[in-house]
Amino acid sequence: MNGRTAAEKVEIYRNLFTGLPHAYGTYDLVSGRPRQVKAPVTDKVLLKHLTGQQPYGVYLLVKDRTRAVAVDFDSENRLTVVEFVSRAKRCGISAYVERSKSKGYHAWTFFESKGVLAGKARLVLRHLLSEIGEPTAEIFPKHDRLDTNVQYGNFINAPLFGSLVREGKTVFIDLMSFTPFSDQWALLESVDGLSESDLDNIIEVNDLSSVPPSRDPSRGSENGNARYGLPVCVRKMLRDGVFQYQRTSCFRLAVHLKRLGLPYDMAVAALKTWALKNKPINAKPIIGDSEVVSQTSYAYDKPYVGYGCDSEALKPFCESSCPVKQWRKSNVKVSSGKAEQEEIKVCLKDETRNPQDTPPESPIGNL
Repeated sequence: MNGRTAAEKVEIYRNLFTGLPHAYGTYDLVSGRPRQVKAPVTDKVLLKHLTGQQPYGVYLLVKDRTRAVAVDFDSENRLTVVEFVSRAKRCGISAYVERSKSKGYHAWTFFESKGVLAGKARLVLRHLLSEIGEPTAEIFPKHDRLDTNVQYGNFINAPLFGSLVREGKTVFIDLMSFTPFSDQWALLESVDGLSESDLDNIIEVNDLSSVPPSRDPSRGSENGNARYGLPVCVRKMLRDGVFQYQRTSCFRLAVHLKRLGLPYDMAVAALKTWALKNKPINAKPIIGDSEVVSQTSYAYDKPYVGYGCDSEALKPFCESSCPVKQWRKSNVKVSSGKAEQEEIKVCLKDETRNPQDTPPESPIGNL
């Protein structure tokens, strides 16, 4: 026993695994068949989950905000999980790994009490997953917002289901040994909650775009102003060529052509034609076909989606009237070097244990 009462444990649990207050998911303990329960998420519901009487699944998405996100790694590949946590840590994100009830793992990231825009959280996690070669891994919540088409979203089974905890399932694990933390509640009490400004910083530093495709600022208004679906600077560069930073310019242009939906071979052909328009200074040679192919391949093979507004290659072509620039000023918080200056948060809190790990106690203990 760790001295915490059942009520205290329920409060800790509610602060982390919370979502829609009027609906939750569950499943039949015999058949495993999932179902939705349209009823308030009361302390009794959470208590029944923690004592192993009825599973609780949380609908994380509330309007367009969420208090947590979870990545579902549906395999036993431990290396993938470790790589994800490590990559997240380098971005200042704490990811807490839970052994799922059947197979695989869930990597949880938690946010401050008021939550964050789900679209931003999903964007950052999708970026991390792409970097480790797992772009198709499921992220909960699965949507950016609730609307008439998505009224509830998808629930994810919450951790610490009483009867499975004793089997070493639905518990949080130490990645050094892949064994459960002996005190699950001490771990949960020590959780680092990420803020929305933290996400803004990560988006800025990694040159990501938090604008959904349907609201891409480069497309302008719906009255036909977005003739090419490309920012003004990119259209000018393609039209007139460049006089410096040819390789960087080629890469950035390729990223924009990829976002536009242009196939790789057509992008290569377009950029080879673009290269002939370049007038490099200091008697430098025009970028060759092989370099165009190399830069385009890199842009198409990697998960780059940023506009590149801070790139020295694009700055000479930037205009104050650009919708992308205006959107960035009003929506993106400049990092001011915060990512480089801020000490990386601890990903999984180490706990002092005896050399022989003991199984975690029941989520609630003796009631």
